[in-house]
Amino acid sequence: MGDKKEREFGAMTQIDLTPEADETAVPSKLGRKRDHTRDPEILEAALEVLAETGYEGMTIDMVAARAKAGKATLYRRWASKNELVIDAVACMKSASLDLNALPDTGTLRGDLIAMIKPHSIQDSERKLQIMAGLTSMLAKAPELASAANEAIVEPRASANRFLMRRAMERGEISSDIDVDALALISPSMAAYRTLILRKPVDREFLISMIDNVVLPAAGIAATAK
Repeated sequence: MGDKKEREFGAMTQIDLTPEADETAVPSKLGRKRDHTRDPEILEAALEVLAETGYEGMTIDMVAARAKAGKATLYRRWASKNELVIDAVACMKSASLDLNALPDTGTLRGDLIAMIKPHSIQDSERKLQIMAGLTSMLAKAPELASAANEAIVEPRASANRFLMRRAMERGEISSDIDVDALALISPSMAAYRTLILRKPVDREFLISMIDNVVLPAAGIAATAK
């Protein structure tokens, strides 16, 4: 008889310990779905402020004011300035590069010079200003350095690699050329000129780089221009 009562008590105990949520709990209310429609405007504002003030001088308040958004809106979306900057830089690379739309003039020099357009120069300068604003954070945040490279350096380097490999295919340059290193020359020199020398990257500078550095490094002799 005692054993029977113990078994019954044990069964009751198991029932009491079963989570009541399975039968009676009401699902908790979900928070209001976040509105991401203004994200592009906010991220663009973040890039503008970053380019103007640098990372250290940038504040969430500044970005909110530039985007005409509430500060609380930004904090609900990004927990810190670092997260906001990483997303802003990452969004710069969202537009994919159509390699097949690059110039095809028949020569590497012609292709590289055809890439120099007023809007492309302005875009490059803006990106370098943003990189200058990121300088203080690049060493501290590896993920930010990677995002900056993908958004700022890689697009032009990728275009250069494509044009150089096409020049190889038509026999204009040797297949032994280190394309990866060669493709980084002009983006690297442009960054040095902007960040260190504080000089503009204009058409004259870029053509000089092509004729005096890139083409000789690719084994193409100077020609009359």
